[in-house]
Amino acid sequence: MHTSNTNAYSLQEMLGFIKQGLPFNGELIGAGCYIKIDEYLPVVCTAIHAGHRLRPELHKQCLLNPDERFFEEDPFTEQMIASQPITLIGLDSRFEYDLNRPMALSTYYKSAWSRQVWQKALSAHQRQESHRKHAAFYTLYQALIGRLEALHGMVVVFDLHSYNYKRQKTDAPVFNIGTAQIDMERWGPVVKRFCTELEQITLPNMTTSAAINAVFEGRGYLISHTNAHFDRTLVLPTEVKKVFMEEESGTLFPLVLEALQTGLKQAFSQTSAYFQRRFNRQHRIGKADMLSSSIEPAVLHVDKALYKLAQKLETLKYVNPTNLSAEKKRFESAPSRYQPDYRYRQLPLHANEFKSQLYRLPIEEIADPDMRQLYSDTLNSLSEQVDLLTHVGQESFLYHSLRHYGRPDSNAINNAQFLLYAKALAEDEIEQYNAQQAKQLMQQAAEQWHMPCKVTVSTSLAAKAMVTSQPPTLLINGKAGFSHAEVQRLIHHELGVHMATTLNARKQPLNLFRLGLPGAAATQEGLAILAEYNAGWMSHQRLKLLATRVLAVHSMLKEHHFYQTYQYLREELALHQENAWTTTMRVYRGGGFTKDHLYLSSFLHMRQLEQQRSLNNLLLGKCSHRYLDLLDELVARGWLAKPPHLLMDKRAEAEPHLTCLIDSLKI
Repeated sequence: MHTSNTNAYSLQEMLGFIKQGLPFNGELIGAGCYIKIDEYLPVVCTAIHAGHRLRPELHKQCLLNPDERFFEEDPFTEQMIASQPITLIGLDSRFEYDLNRPMALSTYYKSAWSRQVWQKALSAHQRQESHRKHAAFYTLYQALIGRLEALHGMVVVFDLHSYNYKRQKTDAPVFNIGTAQIDMERWGPVVKRFCTELEQITLPNMTTSAAINAVFEGRGYLISHTNAHFDRTLVLPTEVKKVFMEEESGTLFPLVLEALQTGLKQAFSQTSAYFQRRFNRQHRIGKADMLSSSIEPAVLHVDKALYKLAQKLETLKYVNPTNLSAEKKRFESAPSRYQPDYRYRQLPLHANEFKSQLYRLPIEEIADPDMRQLYSDTLNSLSEQVDLLTHVGQESFLYHSLRHYGRPDSNAINNAQFLLYAKALAEDEIEQYNAQQAKQLMQQAAEQWHMPCKVTVSTSLAAKAMVTSQPPTLLINGKAGFSHAEVQRLIHHELGVHMATTLNARKQPLNLFRLGLPGAAATQEGLAILAEYNAGWMSHQRLKLLATRVLAVHSMLKEHHFYQTYQYLREELALHQENAWTTTMRVYRGGGFTKDHLYLSSFLHMRQLEQQRSLNNLLLGKCSHRYLDLLDELVARGWLAKPPHLLMDKRAEAEPHLTCLIDSLKI
């Protein structure tokens, strides 16, 4: 925990804040304690042995060096509880005074595992100063618990510690709950629920286990003090095996610590929600209700800096060629000898400087492990995107495209071939509208849906339509013709999803959702095609177009030759020459753009996911289904706003034969 720039308050000031119910965080002046209250919820987490400080006069007198003291302390436990709404953390070493012992015994460390601690016995003055700090902590603790009981009734306290396991004679569990001082007849169901939640935590390269009284029985002073003063508060003394570090050297294993932070956040919030439902009769309480509803300042700081840095990074703007008309004429004059000579917009970005600034963002200061992971994933995704954009037009572009978007797997290829070779369904796809007429229909739809955006015609699009975000604009391909069904599909695809997520993202307190989460491209395109399907405008012809994109990417990766891919689409897949040109151009732009294989598989995935749960929160911005659990949590906590533009409701039943065709595809 970083405490160098934290606030500092006197005991009386802190007691005043608690009495008034004011959120605050800071160090207790003159006592080694840090407290954070984001919200007065009936759940408290403590890490009273996390501290390492020793006041100078005792430091000179201590026979243990810092490493030996560190070995017996509970390092990093404060990080394991940082996501919780109320935390109390010991900053001073347990050798100065032990908060888990009664005051009279708190300075009674004659030895630590056969090592003498002090050169000489502590003086009465030295013990008195340590006892004063001990008393200040418990005065603060009592005021807090008293306030929470008055507000809520029942309160749960997670008292977190860690232990050295190599000296244990038997195989010790990763988590140990001590119940010697718990009324199990009263609180037993909560203990068992917490144990079950702990067992479900996934840790890298190890099996997670949780047990009751296997190593420690929970005979510490924090729980006995609580039991002596409060009847409506349950303390759960919990020990974490030091699998997150090398216990002898003190070397940290960051991946294990991060997994513990994520897993414990889930275990704490699920258990405390269960506690609320069972004992406070709050029957609708869920885990998100047991977490703070205020966005962390560290999240806001990182989010603002990230958006300022990356807001102009738009992939398609720099991957779409600027000389398509001239290139098409070149191709038509000598198709078999054609090699693309695309021209692209200049990228106003210094890649190394961008990455340097990107990875200097202080994401490590974010306490919530899921949010920290989300921003970490986003930084890595943006770094990949920069690599992609800085290699546009080069041979290495394909490598970066594969890294960012992947390639079609055998399942995707088989699905595409099945759709193309299945018996065609009778459909009417006659072009009825030019670009201006299509624009008028789309403008009417935008007005009907109260979408503040522009709809305009462009002559430089590779696709038939595209949404841009700055300002929110739907671009219509001025050279294309449109059937009525196609216009309706574009309305639901481009406006119903891409424009909706663009506008919804602007309503969010976090700018991250304007930039796009990792994997957003696949999820957003899958949702957009699902919107076409749900609105009743999906067709076999449309599915075949998505299938040809998959096979065009596959061909491009095999052939690496524009004309051979074009001929494959024309001769084997029977595409019209205009569609074959457009599809081939799409996958060869940039040097080999593999994104097009995602549309079909993402649609199938979103359709399957929609049958299992609500997808509404995927529309609150440029979201990815990978983070749907977190998005649901953040909306429930009030960190994110529910999507104001929500236009994906199922409006029509799909044609039965088409549904049967889709159901035949493998996901």
